[in-house]
Amino acid sequence: MSVQEILASSYVGFDTITQQIEHKLLKRGFQFNVIVVGQTGLGKSTLINTLFASHLVDSKGRLEAEEPVRSTTEILENSHIITENGVKLRLNIVDTPGYGDLINNEGCWEPIIKCIKDRHSAYLRKELTAMREKYIQDTRIHCCLFFINPTGHSLKPIDVIVMKKLSEVVNVVPVIAKSDSLTLEERAAFKERIRAELAYHQIRLYPIDTDEHDEEEQALNARIREMIPFAVVGSQTNVIIDGKPVRGRKNRYGVVNVEDERHCEFVYLRNFLTRTHLQDLIESTALNHYEAFRSKQLLALKESSSGKVQSPVQNGA
Repeated sequence: MSVQEILASSYVGFDTITQQIEHKLLKRGFQFNVIVVGQTGLGKSTLINTLFASHLVDSKGRLEAEEPVRSTTEILENSHIITENGVKLRLNIVDTPGYGDLINNEGCWEPIIKCIKDRHSAYLRKELTAMREKYIQDTRIHCCLFFINPTGHSLKPIDVIVMKKLSEVVNVVPVIAKSDSLTLEERAAFKERIRAELAYHQIRLYPIDTDEHDEEEQALNARIREMIPFAVVGSQTNVIIDGKPVRGRKNRYGVVNVEDERHCEFVYLRNFLTRTHLQDLIESTALNHYEAFRSKQLLALKESSSGKVQSPVQNGA
């Protein structure tokens, strides 16, 4: 028997397991849950629609400059199924009311934190059910897009507090909204000041390196951290540039092309969220934020069962 025949006869075929896994996952589809947080009038819904190339969220923004700003007044969820090249993604967008709009903003972040924890709690209850579902629908928030007002100065104290609170329970990705209102020099200086403030206040934003990340992934994460916060522009309308329709914003000085890297960092944000870190956002939510929540709740459940007190899992805390 020749060497080729021996090698051929020794082939087992377990290397096809990746194809088998891919086939099952494609049939089941994927789920990605995003929450958007920021002050009123920063174009949160518009950016989400721009990111996923569709009118996913009912935008509250103005259609004309003369119109008053319309705002989200309660936490709303929009669910959509997007299919691209045979891959099905169930996308859930949670839109939150603009915070910091009131005279007294004490505790304005609490409804947002409660929303995130309630989703963890709902998932945990399903996990602990005796006759649980074969595939538990993932209600956990995988990413929080935090919108920063393009003042060009520094973060507001309330921004620091809210971002710090959120980073403890969810993957936070900050973006500078409507960055076309800043010059390139102002934008660079603003980003540098924000990064310095984040470091000073020890706010740990996503991505965070772990032992599971190889050198290539760590290098990519380092480049992302150097770019954060992403300076972005959202648009749901097409404008004509060189005879071609592109998504952009037209003003008296010209046209801002949303997908032109020279105009804003929208392309980098989109690639980061969908092409390089989508799965990692989902996994880090399960392994870090949800696991910390789960451990705390189960310890509380153990203590409450001995003391016959209603557990946090039961009352949705």
